[in-house]
Amino acid sequence: MKRLVVATCLLLASCGSTPHHGTGAIVEVRPELAQIVLDHGEIAGLMPAMTMSFDVEPELVAGLAPGDRVDFELSAEAGRFRIVALEKIGAGALPAPGGARLAAVMPDDDLAPPFALTDQDGRSVTLESLRGKWVLLDFVYTTCPGPCPVLTARHVAVQKALPGALRPKVHFVSISLDPAHDTPETLRAYTEARGADLSSWSLLTGAPGAVGAVLERYGVGSVRKPDGQIEHVVVTLLIDDRGRVARRFFGLDHPTREILRELERRAGAAQPSTLPRAMVPPPSTGSSAPVTNSLSRLAR
Repeated sequence: MKRLVVATCLLLASCGSTPHHGTGAIVEVRPELAQIVLDHGEIAGLMPAMTMSFDVEPELVAGLAPGDRVDFELSAEAGRFRIVALEKIGAGALPAPGGARLAAVMPDDDLAPPFALTDQDGRSVTLESLRGKWVLLDFVYTTCPGPCPVLTARHVAVQKALPGALRPKVHFVSISLDPAHDTPETLRAYTEARGADLSSWSLLTGAPGAVGAVLERYGVGSVRKPDGQIEHVVVTLLIDDRGRVARRFFGLDHPTREILRELERRAGAAQPSTLPRAMVPPPSTGSSAPVTNSLSRLAR
């Protein structure tokens, strides 16, 4: 571990970056994505304690399991977080439910759960009303000290870089993780300050119960810590024009060009289409009843 950390430090120093040290417990291992979900303590000078998905150098994933405690070194360069060194220091139980343990995020190719929430202009927006568009969906809150502003800025850059022919086909949606604080006006100010074009971006909030039900259905988690910060999985979902999850982008290690390429590859050649009415889920009523999907596939 020491040799690896030293080598990593030298490499990052040559690029003008210094790794950050952290300790945490592994919640989930995603070897196919070279990612882990960590319930980690405060990372000094970078972010408070939270649960978050991190990209990991592929060779570091082998042998890891949920419940393992690890020391790690995190590269944070230009808002991109990647674990570049890691050492297992113990094993134990998973973080307790209701704390840092978060639900499984929607798998690819599942029908995205419906929602009916309120946008920055006080209008009702449903997922079904966006059918025929490709939707880039994320989850943020306006007082977030770490990943949320970086994520929003990344998607603003994607929006600005969209080719003219693709612009009418793509809609951006951000659902608040903190509806008690994030009013429509607050969300508008947060996103306008980062240069977003709100003609194709919906900032959504609503009653805490209704928003909480949507967050549960999507599996992103929303756990408030004693210091007021919110633990959540950092993920962006690309939902196709039929309402299915086409791709998940975990963490922040996905540059603008990668998201653009994915949109151009998929939406650029796609023709808007509509699911047969029998396959369209009913509008959300704010109830916490689960939507039928295959979340359990990912959890297994």
